[in-house]
Formats: sequence, C-alpha cells, structure tokens
Amino acid sequence: MTYDGFPPFISAQLHYLINHFAHPVRVEQAWSGSKYSNTLDRFTLLIPYCLDTIKWDVIYNAEFPHAPPDIIFGPEDEDFHPFYNESGGEGDSRDQYMSYQRKRVGEVDDDRLKFEICTMLSREGIEMHMSSGVEKVIYPVNRKYVSAPSAPHLKLMSTPALKSLFSVDDVKLPPWLDGMCMAEYLPHLEETLERQVSEAVSLIEVRRRFIEALAPLFGRPIETDSVGIFVYAFFL
Repeated sequence: MTYDGFPPFISAQLHYLINHFAHPVRVEQAWSGSKYSNTLDRFTLLIPYCLDTIKWDVIYNAEFPHAPPDIIFGPEDEDFHPFYNESGGEGDSRDQYMSYQRKRVGEVDDDRLKFEICTMLSREGIEMHMSSGVEKVIYPVNRKYVSAPSAPHLKLMSTPALKSLFSVDDVKLPPWLDGMCMAEYLPHLEETLERQVSEAVSLIEVRRRFIEALAPLFGRPIETDSVGIFVYAFFL
C-alpha cells in the first residue's frame, strides 16, 4: 500500500512495520483524527493470529507525530496490558498476546481442556485463543457430569500457499475415537495431510511434464499454472 497522507515520521514507522514485522500484518483502514485536516494519523492493523486476524487500532496525533501512539485492542481483550508486564519478561506485543491468551484459556474451569493444553504445549506453533463465535477447534467446556468427553469441533484451515495445491475443504479428517485426545489425534492428521500434499505436488510435476511434451507439437511459448492444466500455445 502507499503511505500518502501520513506525516513523514508516521509513514516511515508504518512502512517499517509492514515490511519488517515477523508476521504479515496489513492495514485495513486509515483515517484522520482531526476535523480540520485530512492528514492521516490513525489506522487499524490486521495481525495474523490463530489462523485468523486480530484488529488493533493505532492512534497517533498528527500534531505531535513523535509522541508514542495509543493502541486500542479488541473488545474481548480489555485485560491485555502488554506494556505492563508483571513477570518482567521480554518479547514483542504478539508474544505477550500469545501468553495472555494462553493464560485466559488455562483459567477455564474444565478438566478436559486443562489436560489437552498440558499434552499440546510441547508442540511447536500451538496458538490459543478464547473468543466467541469462532469455528476452528472448539472444546465443549463446563460439562462436569458426562460419562465421556465429547469430541472437539474440528475445522481445517490453510494458508494461501497450501490452497494453491489443493482445497482443504476436500480433505476428509481422520475419525475422532472415543477417549482420544489431541496429542493422539494430531499425528494422524499430520500424516494424512503430508500424504495428500505430496500427492498434489506429484500431480503438479506430472502436469508440467505433460505440458512440456506438447511443445514439439504446438510450439512455444506454452504456459501452465499449478492448479489445473491450462495451455496457451502460439501457432507459428
């Protein structure tokens, strides 16, 4: 995006954030806080988290662009105070947000959820988020008098790069067996996905070789994408 309309100092900071942050953040909207000027000095950041995005409003003051901005977190994160760290630990705001969400989830009074958290924390890349209305991995909680815990609601998400290989909507998830926990389920799921991704990559290579074999017949240039067989041939 362009940063026209921001004061130079704010524009430089925003440019650095977009291009150097460890995760791909983007600006959803930008606006001016002044009634008498169109100078932009505040914006909404979309930050990837837990296969979704969280929105933080960053509020500068165009009259004092060198002053630190105020940051407004989401309505469910009123207790998140990244600049007041009781433990004295270090880390960027996203790391602190992960710790904050992990603490919130850990405080849920549900034995099954606490057990699942203990078995998964050693795995790399685990993110937790406590929110209403999400449709990813959802655990039924506060059901104290059931003979066996219910299976979590599972939904497979994917990155844009993975979607270019195949649609995760077509993936049949392995069955959840009675008494199973996520630490037992995830290896089966990973094995299924690795096999299907490998098959998709192999098919792409087969299609590429097929297209290349057409070159002597139709001439070049011939082009193809990674999803389907699309031939563009120029007859000479």
